[in-house]
Amino acid sequence: MKSLNYYNLEKLNFLIVEDNQFELHVLKQVLNSLGIKRIKEAGDGAEALAVLKTGYFPDIIITDWLMPVLDGMELIRLIRKGTDVVDPHVPIIMVTAHSEQSRILAARDAGATEILIKPYSATDLYRRFVAIIDRPRDFVKAKTFAGPDRRRRSNGGFKGEDRRQNRGTDADRRKLPSEA
Repeated sequence: MKSLNYYNLEKLNFLIVEDNQFELHVLKQVLNSLGIKRIKEAGDGAEALAVLKTGYFPDIIITDWLMPVLDGMELIRLIRKGTDVVDPHVPIIMVTAHSEQSRILAARDAGATEILIKPYSATDLYRRFVAIIDRPRDFVKAKTFAGPDRRRRSNGGFKGEDRRQNRGTDADRRKLPSEA
């Protein structure tokens, strides 16, 4: 197996959206083991939106799926619509204990950048970070979808009139707070 590139993630801002205190503690420990210290927390999607409205600019959001008040799926949809949030392009990792293909596809179709199935290891989470950094996907905004391009493979050079135009990657459109 190819070894993972090592990235220093300590200057990145994270927002964790998790209602279960034990799961929150575990996730914070995993992030700390990866050198990540700049973490804000929210107990559900509504709290997360309130944090985002304060001007906090996370580089990555990690959200659980099942939560009271506003769940992770609805949070992703609201962020991707970009109507009342700072950055609809922010990478979002959906964390769930449900590994059924229908759930994975639903999270992808809601606009999740990456999906992480519980239980997971620090390496599993780090691989999601590497995917976000090394292989950013174009951001697509259409009538029924907003989020990272759902296709992970090339379309084989489709040349028809319905071919999507390359508008650059999220990384091209986003500046880290240190670059602003």
